Amino acid sequence: MSDHQVVKFSILVTGSPASHQSASTAYQFCCALLEAGHQVSGVFFYLDGVLNASNLVSPATDEVNLPELWSTLALQHQFPLEVCVAASLRRGIVNEQEAEHLALSSYNLKSPFVLSGLGQLAELSANCDRLMQF
Repeated sequence: MSDHQVVKFSILVTGSPASHQSASTAYQFCCALLEAGHQVSGVFFYLDGVLNASNLVSPATDEVNLPELWSTLALQHQFPLEVCVAASLRRGIVNEQEAEHLALSSYNLKSPFVLSGLGQLAELSANCDRLMQF
């Protein structure tokens, strides 16, 4: 890879795992980037994309489980999965701390996804060579 320039990508996912192809395409794009020797600085989930972070997603046996695939890929390649907290709360995706703060009976944010603000998207954007939105 000596004459191959490594490009750092940040990914913005706005589509849900069940009703939109964009989340699956983003995952496949990340796999291809990593296989080609590039880096993923992080993935930020926004709008309906936050649904990719639910620990309660249970697709049919002949369908892929995108939250599980994202988790495995991020852990394997050591990049963060950031989830917009405001968009998450509107769509019922909460971590343990938010569930406690809001007096909810349970939480469903899948590990290693973490809740964060839009400032984190700005930071991911500033610390990469390319920002791709799906």
